Amino acid sequence: MTLSAAPPPKSLDELTLGGDMSLEELVSRDGLAEVIKSANELFGVPIRVFTEDGKLLADAADSIEIYAYLNTSRAGRAALSEVVAAVKALAPGPDGEANYTCVTGALYRVAGIVYDSRQIGRMILGPFLPDPSQEPPASLLTLDAQLDPENLRSLYRKLPKSDEQTVSHVARHLARVLDLLLFSGHRALLTSNMHLASVRESFRELEDKNQKLQVAYDRLKELDRLKSNFLATVSHELRTPLTSIIGYSEMLVEGLAGELTKEQREFVQTIRDKGDQLLALIKGLLDLSKLESGTMSLRKNHVDVAALIKDVVSTLAPTARKKEVELAFEVEKGLPAIWADAERLRQVLLNLTENAIKFTPVSGSVRLVARITGMDAASSGDLGGMVLLGARRTGVEMRVADTGIGIPESERMRVFDAFYQVDSSSTREAGGTGLGLSIVKRLVDGHDGSVRIEANQPRGTVFIVTIPVKRATIG
Repeated sequence: MTLSAAPPPKSLDELTLGGDMSLEELVSRDGLAEVIKSANELFGVPIRVFTEDGKLLADAADSIEIYAYLNTSRAGRAALSEVVAAVKALAPGPDGEANYTCVTGALYRVAGIVYDSRQIGRMILGPFLPDPSQEPPASLLTLDAQLDPENLRSLYRKLPKSDEQTVSHVARHLARVLDLLLFSGHRALLTSNMHLASVRESFRELEDKNQKLQVAYDRLKELDRLKSNFLATVSHELRTPLTSIIGYSEMLVEGLAGELTKEQREFVQTIRDKGDQLLALIKGLLDLSKLESGTMSLRKNHVDVAALIKDVVSTLAPTARKKEVELAFEVEKGLPAIWADAERLRQVLLNLTENAIKFTPVSGSVRLVARITGMDAASSGDLGGMVLLGARRTGVEMRVADTGIGIPESERMRVFDAFYQVDSSSTREAGGTGLGLSIVKRLVDGHDGSVRIEANQPRGTVFIVTIPVKRATIG
């Protein structure tokens, strides 16, 4: 849509003073039609309203039989054409009105429509007979031999009848009403054009801002692309030497290069542990970069949730034992397979469970629970943001509940932001990059699923991941 296609509004002076605005611009045709219709019904006088250039705007005149009869003959048609031309060309006098006597002997009253000292149209009232006893002129009765004089006399008597004073009164009354209509129309037109001018200006401003935003958006996209490329390149370049550092430190710890003292072993073990941390960070950066750039593809298939949870628990059991944290799981019987990338979903559960163990004190517990549940179809990314009330799909809900330090309610949504860490001493002591939960959220979204946080009672945190059983379909 463009506003430039519309004609430019008149100047403020033109709008305020009336300028060169026409009758058609200033008055509502429907309102005008109602006014002259009412006057016609009240006084019985035919009324027509024309613009100054001769365009008919309103017509309250029934068909008059004598004119229809005259039109059946050539001479009659010619005479009536002459009448029409003469009436339309008649200029109102100094008092704004003028009379014209028709070939039938009936009168037409022409009244000018004036606004802001300019004549912008005219009213034509008639034809009407000012004297009911008046006889048809001889020129009418002898106009054409084809026309029956008796029939002409009969039809003549059916012409609308009104005295000139009444017609003048009607004309003046209509002029006052029209003046009000014109003023009202002028004001409405002024308001409309000023509004249009304001809309045009707002549109220009919005268009300018939109262009600037588009430039900024394109720039941000390019910067984001460069950032993702940088992260991917740096991460790749760091992995190779870091893998070597970890490998050699493992060899040293295992004594392949000779026996180490207790202190040396501790030093090398620290190197290895920190190397593992750096490798985890690099891996997280790579995953985040792929997720943000949309280059990470999910290889979805039907996944056995029970087997996946057992694998996660088995993998992290040594970590839990070392921390002296109880690690248990519970899977509902008859749990259906879900539509997911098994490796990426394993990454989600590993991250959540490892975090739970990390932030759970000694003698605490971490519990994984899987059960079938209903999920809103509107939560699916496949729906493109549409909300389908009442539409439900079957999903599997996986809970990772711990008895750890917990997450304040005010920070539960922020933990999914990249590099965000809950600001507490426990978090700092446990370490972490702030990438894990951001990756979890993006991976779950990629599965048309959802992840949320609840408080565990009496203490701790519950992460709840819900994944649909099968791919969502529309239509």
